[in-house]
Amino acid sequence: MTWFSSRTWQSPQWTIADLLCLKGSRTVSVVLPALDEEATVGGVVRAVLPLLGSVVDECVVVDSGSTDRTVTVAAAAGARVVHRGDVLPELAPLPGKGEVLWRSIAATSGDVLVFLDSDLVNPDPGFVTALLGPILGVPGVHLVKGFYRRPLRLESAEYGTGGGRVTELMARPLLAALRPELSGVIQPLGGEYAVTREFAESVPFAAGYGVEIGLLLDAHTRFGLDGLAQVNLGVRKHRNRSLLQLGVMARQILGTALARCGVEQPPDELTEFTQFVQVDGEWLPDATEVLVADRPPMRDVRARPR
Repeated sequence: MTWFSSRTWQSPQWTIADLLCLKGSRTVSVVLPALDEEATVGGVVRAVLPLLGSVVDECVVVDSGSTDRTVTVAAAAGARVVHRGDVLPELAPLPGKGEVLWRSIAATSGDVLVFLDSDLVNPDPGFVTALLGPILGVPGVHLVKGFYRRPLRLESAEYGTGGGRVTELMARPLLAALRPELSGVIQPLGGEYAVTREFAESVPFAAGYGVEIGLLLDAHTRFGLDGLAQVNLGVRKHRNRSLLQLGVMARQILGTALARCGVEQPPDELTEFTQFVQVDGEWLPDATEVLVADRPPMRDVRARPR
């Protein structure tokens, strides 16, 4: 039996009763990283709330410095809101999604952490229950990735597929070349996944968009394929980004993946990435400083004298 057939759930059907039996005395924290997501964060929180007090023990929104009403909306929807700078305040925050997820480990107490992106449109409570099934029910699983169909939403039009462009054009080909055992992972960059605290506290976190592929590669290195699983979450709708934004994202992801696979990277954390934009008929360079940096394992941070 292959890993794909034994660790992939195409139609997850765990019930609340099933999960409560599997959960036992363990606790579960659901974490939503958020930056200027006032339009959607409330809906994601409300999708989690029916599970609170049963299979979910806490729902936490970790704000990354929003300038809109994200914090107010998340709190009104019923989440506990934590500001990035209030967690490990002795450490100046780095920009990026991975930084917020890393700090969320210190801001929560669950034995299992479920991460959900806060820009989801029409989220389903079934996302959480599906992700919890393998991590609570299959011994040795430490990372469960969600996979889904991702429509491409362009202005007023929506196409049935075509989202996840960085995944299909860069991440999955890269894994096939450098870590072919992971070729069966459908959504290596997806933001909906579950991890054990044991694993999350023991590995570094990429500060930026490389966090998901970094965790995947670290879990594979540490536990092998038996430590990984994936579940079908149906359809995931979210805000799609421009190609220029995706290019910067891809550079961060590439830097993290190459470093995890033993390819030496430039010593400086800030790397200049040049793209080209058309202005008045001319193509001009547009340079962006891209942060490719890791935060240390949380257990090492907590072991330091204060």
